Amino acid sequence: MILLQFAILLAMILIGSRLKGIGLGVMGMIGLLIFVLFFHMRPAEPPVAVLLIILAIVTTAATLQAAGGLDYLVSIAEKIIRRNPKYITFIAPFTVYFLCLFAGTAHIVYSLLPIIAEVSAKKRIRPERPLSISVIASHMALTGSPMSAATASLAAILAYSTAVVDIMKICIPACLIGIAAGVFSVWKIGKELNEDPEFIEKMKDPVFAESIDKTSESDRTLKPGAKTAVFIFASAILLIIIFGAFPQFLPYVGEGEAGFAVGADGAVNLTGLIIMITLSASALIMIVTKTSPMLVSKMSLFTSMATALVSVLGVVWMSATFMGANNKLIESTFRDITSEYPFTFTFALIIMGALTFSQAATTKIMMPIGLALGIGQPHLIAMFPAVNADFILPGYPTLVAAMDFDRTGTTRIGKYVVNHSFMLPGLVTIAVTIASGFLFSMFI
Repeated sequence: MILLQFAILLAMILIGSRLKGIGLGVMGMIGLLIFVLFFHMRPAEPPVAVLLIILAIVTTAATLQAAGGLDYLVSIAEKIIRRNPKYITFIAPFTVYFLCLFAGTAHIVYSLLPIIAEVSAKKRIRPERPLSISVIASHMALTGSPMSAATASLAAILAYSTAVVDIMKICIPACLIGIAAGVFSVWKIGKELNEDPEFIEKMKDPVFAESIDKTSESDRTLKPGAKTAVFIFASAILLIIIFGAFPQFLPYVGEGEAGFAVGADGAVNLTGLIIMITLSASALIMIVTKTSPMLVSKMSLFTSMATALVSVLGVVWMSATFMGANNKLIESTFRDITSEYPFTFTFALIIMGALTFSQAATTKIMMPIGLALGIGQPHLIAMFPAVNADFILPGYPTLVAAMDFDRTGTTRIGKYVVNHSFMLPGLVTIAVTIASGFLFSMFI
């Protein structure tokens, strides 16, 4: 029976991932309905905490975008990339990583991809090299950023006061080492641009050749409150880190019944504080920089939030219901393996990450399973970057955008679909990151 149920679960995820957008969420709901009507499973509790965290964090990021803060950050990153074009394969991914780490979203990379493609083509560096590893770096930043929904979700699941700081202490240095390994994996990948037959053929067109060699440095007019918005956003990040590092500073409201935002000991938990702090920062940005709330609601980050909420609600609720109904069988089957070889859980994270196209959804689905299997919290944090396996099937928007912006045609999907430009740097980066994470987890 469990095999049939698992087949339904996978089928809903696969169909939903092919539909894209909110397809993953609505197909998850069909799966949940099948489980309830035909298998009489008890529905699990919906992932309210994760949904509210996503809502709060993305709203704050969208407010920063509306106030011009993201444009300001991108302008700084652009200057760094253009200043050292010869070493763009090394500089671009680390610039992207720190930018996305600060912003808590990988979608900011869209602004930098055309710049990376242009600069590398002009210097006759194969654009596939910096573009592929930069996209991977933008994803890796989410597993370590205190402003990302995935990191906040894991902290809520681990449910101890310093979880956010421990995630940062393990994942950030591990990801930096992993990205460095990813850079070296693509340093000489493919033919040099001047030797690439497709590029040579395209350069015979004088219009194309002129467009490649022409410098089109963007002229961004920053909004007056852009820097102020970044300062408020950074202050919110700092406040979250302080509360995470020093739990004695958590507000105490008196002992009583535990609730969503308050523990049984009377301390307000970090999940509640993250929501309060981020949305308060959003309000301050609107007031201080005079940013219209209507403008915030029109931002691309804000509109993408609806897709994220529906996707997480559907697929996570379905998966949690399946796990709840089969928890004892799954634990008895895999507990011995994962307790002796905890790294094997990494493969489950990679598979689910590749199927769901969502770090937050994969985290919410899989990490409770890891805890139930008895895997230690430091080891779960070390394996956390595996949820970034959304590059394996080349349908994620950042991958598609990178291929579209590379006019030389070097960044592409291979004949067999999975042999695309992002596979090698992605697998190398994740493997080295997780190995490094296990090393750093020894100190937690």
